[in-house]
Amino acid sequence: MLDLAIIGGGPAGLTAGLYATRGGLKDVSMFEKGMPGGQITSSSEIENYPGVASVMSGMDLMESWPEQAMRFGMKHSMEEVSRVSKRADGVFEIFLLGDKKIEAKSVIVCTGSTPRSSGIKGEDEFFGKGVSTCATCDGFFYKNKEVAVLGGGDTALEEALYLANICSKVYLIHRRDEFRASPVTVDKIRNNDKIELILNSVVDEIYGDVSGVNGVKISDKTGNKRDLKVPGIFVFVGMNVNNEVLMQENGKPLCDLSENGNVVVDLKMKTSVPGLFAAGDLRIDASKQVVCAAGDGATAGIQALEYVNN
Repeated sequence: MLDLAIIGGGPAGLTAGLYATRGGLKDVSMFEKGMPGGQITSSSEIENYPGVASVMSGMDLMESWPEQAMRFGMKHSMEEVSRVSKRADGVFEIFLLGDKKIEAKSVIVCTGSTPRSSGIKGEDEFFGKGVSTCATCDGFFYKNKEVAVLGGGDTALEEALYLANICSKVYLIHRRDEFRASPVTVDKIRNNDKIELILNSVVDEIYGDVSGVNGVKISDKTGNKRDLKVPGIFVFVGMNVNNEVLMQENGKPLCDLSENGNVVVDLKMKTSVPGLFAAGDLRIDASKQVVCAAGDGATAGIQALEYVNN
């Protein structure tokens, strides 16, 4: 039986494993079906992580985290968790794909979030063929070409700036006339000659053919229409919470969730179920910053250590 099962290998999960094992827990496994690092590895530019003065990509920032987290004994299990339950005797059961099951004394869930679909006509049809949610992954394919970016938050603006270094022009489409991003990022956007702002506008349709996207049709609040002949559009319209592992066979969640599906926790990352903790973007009121997710993970790891020892 594991002392602690950590579900998710982003900044929160890795930090939780570091603090729990360094604090003395012996049998700790982090379940992450892919390479550790989390959503931040797709970010093109990180300039606000404390202590890291140089600007770097999310991939570069996270490169050394797994090695450090596993230095004190945490194991990385490349398995996909389908569900977490708790028996009447207080033991947690971790159900893995392939009908496998692991037992654990405590669990930290930090499965984060994934990019939200915009629901625009053509988005699903052309996803991966001109529609993307990762500028770092796919920006190179549009070198010296024009592209569109949809969104008004920090991620959308940061990725637009990244694309402006690769593409000949970036059309930034936002449904409002003001952005939700940090003022510093907004200033960079407004001062970049390669970025054209298309505000108070929405994308009506993404169209193309068998070879991929050929353009996007947009309209503004006054009803004016515009057809952008671009081979690619990057969509950044928010995130969906990955809480599926907490859903039980009866359709109810293992612990309390908010109306938006985030896990309700206290300041110690404790959920409504003793021994179950949540950290990072999964929890309520998450700041969705790497440094905050790491802090959550440290808190959860310390609390799991205390729970198991007591």
